[in-house]
Amino acid sequence: MSSFHKVVDVEKIRQTQRAQGLATILAIGTATPPNFYNQADYADYYFRVTNNEHMIKLKDKFKRICDKTMIKKRFMFLTEEFLKDNPNMCEHTSPSLNTRQDLLITQVPKLGSEAATKAIEEWGLPISKITHLIFCTTSGIHMPGADYQLTKLLGLSPWVNRLMMYQQGCSAGGMVLRLAKDLAENNKGSRVLVVCSEIMASIFHGPSDNHIDSLVSQALFGDGAAAIIVGSDPDLAIEHPLFEIVSANQTIIPDTEMAINLHLREDGLKLHLDKGVPKMISENIENTLMQAVNPLGLSTDWNSMFWIVHPGGRSILDHVELKLNLHKQKLRASRHVLSEYGNLISGCVLFIIDEMRNKSLEDGESTTGEGLDWGVLFGFGPGLTVETVVLRSKPTTTTPVAIRN
Repeated sequence: MSSFHKVVDVEKIRQTQRAQGLATILAIGTATPPNFYNQADYADYYFRVTNNEHMIKLKDKFKRICDKTMIKKRFMFLTEEFLKDNPNMCEHTSPSLNTRQDLLITQVPKLGSEAATKAIEEWGLPISKITHLIFCTTSGIHMPGADYQLTKLLGLSPWVNRLMMYQQGCSAGGMVLRLAKDLAENNKGSRVLVVCSEIMASIFHGPSDNHIDSLVSQALFGDGAAAIIVGSDPDLAIEHPLFEIVSANQTIIPDTEMAINLHLREDGLKLHLDKGVPKMISENIENTLMQAVNPLGLSTDWNSMFWIVHPGGRSILDHVELKLNLHKQKLRASRHVLSEYGNLISGCVLFIIDEMRNKSLEDGESTTGEGLDWGVLFGFGPGLTVETVVLRSKPTTTTPVAIRN
C-alpha cells in the first residue's frame, strides 16, 4: 500500500504553516458607553441612587476614596433610570443576577463590536481577512458566548477561529497579547482580531459598612471596550505596523492567592481586594522584569524604555514608579487612561497603547513608543498574576488616528 502514497515531508509542512516575522499590532480601536460620571460628583450620585443618603459617615468615607483614585471621570452603561427600574441591583446583597446577565449578554458584544469596527476601519483590509478572534470579558457568562455574538454583529466569516476568555480579570489585557502572538506567528498569513469588552454592571452594588473593599471597586472601575488587530509579516503597502510583540510571559507571585478574589453570586460579582496588593506587586516587579528582558539582551536602564502599566489603581502606579526609579513622565499614558476612564479591567492596557501612539503622533515623535524603541507592558490580576510583554515600537506614520471617545 505504501507504494501508492507520496512521501510527506512533515517538517516542510511545519515551516510553511509558520510566519517569518514577529507578531505586530496593526490597528487599534476603542469604544465607551455614551453615559459618563464625573468622579467629584459620583459619591452623591451613588448614595442617592442606592437610597442610602442616610449613611452620612460612609458617604464621607466614599468621597475620600473617590478623591484618592485620581480619576476624573468614568463611562458607565448603567443609568439612574435603569437602576430605578431594577432596585435589587442597588442593594448590597439582593438576588439580581438574572437582571445583570440579561444586560451583559447583549451589551458586552455590542460595545466590543464598536471598538472592533474602528480597528478594522483603521486597518484598511476587508473583514474577510480576519482569520482568528479572541474575545475577553470579565462581565457576564453566556453560551454561545460573546465571541459568537460578535461574529454575527461584525459579519465575520463562519470559518473564523474563535477563542472565548471569561473571568480572567485585569491581567487579561496582557494575556490576550500573549495568545495573539502565538496565533499570529504560528499561522502564516493570519490576522487576529482581539476584543476586550467590559461593562461593570456585574460588580455594581449598594454600600455596606462591613465591606469597605466593595466601596473601592465602586470608585475604581469603568466601562469600555478595546480592539486590536495582530498579524505577522505585514503588507507594508497597505498595513501600518504600530508595535511588535517581542516576548510575552506570565508568572504568579507566590503566596498571593487571596489578595484579589472575585466570586459570582446571586447578587452579582463580589470583589475582595487586599489593601496590600500594590506592595505585593512592587516587591516582585523587578525580578519579573529581569526575567523578561535578560534573555533579550536589553538594557536595564528602565528610563530608556516606554511603559504601559495596568493602572489597577493610583497606588499600584506609584509603587511601580518608585520601585523602578522611573521618571515622573514615564507612566504618563497609564495615569492619563486611569484619569479619563478609570480601571477598564482587560481593556485598560489596550487603551494605554492607543493613548501612547496617539500622543506620539501629536508630538511628532519618531516612533509610536513616544520616541523610544523598546518598552514593557505589565498586566496585574487575580493570582496575583503578572503578564509581562516586551514591545518594540515602529516608526510613526501619517495614517488616521483611531477615533477617541
